[in-house]
Formats: sequence, C-alpha cells, structure tokens
Amino acid sequence: MPKMKTKSSAKKRFTVTGSGKIKRKHAYKSHILTKKTKKQKRSLTAFAIVDPVDEKNVRKMILK
Repeated sequence: MPKMKTKSSAKKRFTVTGSGKIKRKHAYKSHILTKKTKKQKRSLTAFAIVDPVDEKNVRKMILK
C-alpha cells in the first residue's frame, strides 16, 4: 500500500501550535478591501483557532 500524501493546500493554510491546536487565517482579507472598515481589516489580520468540529478533518489533511 502506498504512503498517504499530505494535502499541499492544507499544508500551506494551517499550522499546529505548541499546545496542539490548529491555527488558521481569516477569510475575506485578500481583495476588495476598499469597502471594508479599518477595524474589520485589522481584526481579520489575527490568526484564529480551527473549530473542534473541523479539527479532525484538518488533522487528517495535514498528517505528519
């Protein structure tokens, strides 16, 4: 049986913290930024933690 490959897209989008949680970036920060407020853009800059519901699937994608 061949080795399981990691999903390259997931590898680029998620990082595992020291405590084992998974960090992700916020959506809606890449384009059409002129109509968004400064406050909104600033809050989207911070990293977020992946929801526990999705964590199992994300871990499977980035398996190390």
